[in-house]
Amino acid sequence: MKTTTKLYRHRWSIFFFYLLTSLYVQGQNPVITHKYTADPAALVHNDSVYLYTGHDEADKDFHFYDMKEWLVFSSSDMVNWKEHKVPLKVKDFSWAKADAWASQVIERNGKFYWYVTVTHATVPGKAIGVAVSDSPTGPFKDALGKALVTNDMTKATDISWDDLDPTVFIDDDGQAYLYWGNTACYYTRLKENMTELDGPVHTVDLPNFTEAPWIHKRGDWYYLSYAYEFPEKIAYAMSRSITGPWEYKGILNEVAGNSNTNHQSIIHFKGKDYFIYHNGSIPTDGGSFRRSVCIDYLYYNEGGTMKRVIMTSEGIDPAD
Repeated sequence: MKTTTKLYRHRWSIFFFYLLTSLYVQGQNPVITHKYTADPAALVHNDSVYLYTGHDEADKDFHFYDMKEWLVFSSSDMVNWKEHKVPLKVKDFSWAKADAWASQVIERNGKFYWYVTVTHATVPGKAIGVAVSDSPTGPFKDALGKALVTNDMTKATDISWDDLDPTVFIDDDGQAYLYWGNTACYYTRLKENMTELDGPVHTVDLPNFTEAPWIHKRGDWYYLSYAYEFPEKIAYAMSRSITGPWEYKGILNEVAGNSNTNHQSIIHFKGKDYFIYHNGSIPTDGGSFRRSVCIDYLYYNEGGTMKRVIMTSEGIDPAD
């Protein structure tokens, strides 16, 4: 009888242990597993995070990027994500023919502007378009009816794919800036309407710049992170001004899993800092052309430099 009682107590203790642990929700990497997602760009708006991604659709026999649309997910805790209806596709731009590549959404005056990379239908090379919506989840529509940036506007390199990976930052004085590029890092001012360039295109000299610029600010420091070399790590530079001069500070994130590319988004949400990126880590089928978004914590040193990101399988705890 005593043995039976001890056995029941043991079983009940195991039951309560699993019950308690099941009540504690922890994130996981990748954060989206039912679709392949890439090139994350996050927007904090009204106590929620909106995660905008590309959608990798390449099958195992297609060894390049097959991307026709962008996706959007939302979360109030960075762990539980809700997928929304597909908000934007390449075919929504009448002047584009292919390639829903890296993008970013930013809010201004109650409207949401989505800057995207596509292949132009008539001007050779990649181009940058902009779509607009009254909601962070769309639907979005082409704001211009034409490209914002085309390959014939940028001359720092002879390649046809240097107009990639747009990122937009609105400075404290209200001036908006567009950064983008591949092998050359470009930037220019945007007019307040967010759909016109406002001045000349400049370049930033950065060590081993490949692509994927991202601008964020903390305190008095501006940070320009970017994909470095190939296969890509993430490196970063710092400045006291959005237009530089930029001082290179080193590697922030190592090569991510079995993905040749590495594309980051950095946000501050509910008191913590997050590094959002992609890798190719979904078991068996992941890879450079079937990527997946992950999230880990970002930490700063005294003086403002950033600590190297530790990529984990466990991910983050729910934000509260």
